[in-house]
Amino acid sequence: MKIKLGIPKGSLQELTVKLFKKAGFMITISERSYFPSVNDMEIEAVLFRAQEMSRYVESGIIDCGITGRDWTLENNSKVVKVADLIYAKQSLKPVRWVLAVPENSSIKDIKALRNKTIATELVNVTRSYLKKKGVTADVEFSWGATEVKTRMGVDAIVEVTETGASLKANGLRIVDTICESTTQFIANTKAWKNSWKRKKIEKIVLLLKGAILAEQKVGLKMNVAKKDLEKVLGILPAMKRPTVSSLSQSGWFDVDTIIDEEVVKEIIPRLKKAGAQGIIEYPLNKVIY
Repeated sequence: MKIKLGIPKGSLQELTVKLFKKAGFMITISERSYFPSVNDMEIEAVLFRAQEMSRYVESGIIDCGITGRDWTLENNSKVVKVADLIYAKQSLKPVRWVLAVPENSSIKDIKALRNKTIATELVNVTRSYLKKKGVTADVEFSWGATEVKTRMGVDAIVEVTETGASLKANGLRIVDTICESTTQFIANTKAWKNSWKRKKIEKIVLLLKGAILAEQKVGLKMNVAKKDLEKVLGILPAMKRPTVSSLSQSGWFDVDTIIDEEVVKEIIPRLKKAGAQGIIEYPLNKVIY
């Protein structure tokens, strides 16, 4: 038996393949094929754009796939959300769909968009948002280059952003956030009810989540004299208690721990000052609690 797995083609493709590799699944994509090879005989992979992934999962063309929560909402797809896999094309953070207007626009809030024109790829979600706000506006589909549409007569846009830098660079100002979106692993409802397929999907997700968590953490090893041990341990913000092992040299210990990568540059000098020696920082493939 096999599961049919959808890999997102486009902006998420490169990072998705990288994370699958860290999780232990080598995905090889040919420029001429939409059917990547996987080093797992139980997985049959296919490339689909994230925008349409949820529709193919819902219809059963594929058993499961990776896409953004935004596109599942946009398509109103009835699928099983197996897990949030929080990563995007630039970072390991959720993305936002925001309502933006030109910097010099008189529009300051959503109410000012009544009877105005909004361009976006996320048409249905935007219309739902406007309805909740009690605002009637013309929402038109944008085929791309949405950020420049305000220079072509459109009053506002709804566009996805991670940092807001691109919007600012295009002279746009954010008025409100329409929704947040994370990358999700979704499954077809019938496939999820199949015991074998469900177990296989759960194994893949477990390893992927471990790979994503490992992206944000590193391992640290060091040698510490007994007299400095308490001081060094007091500096380490470990996931669990650090592993402390006696070395062959009397009075010395090996300390091994895992910490957030973003704090390493601050902690290593402090560890050195506290007496740690032979400090080694190493990358991680997976972290599973």
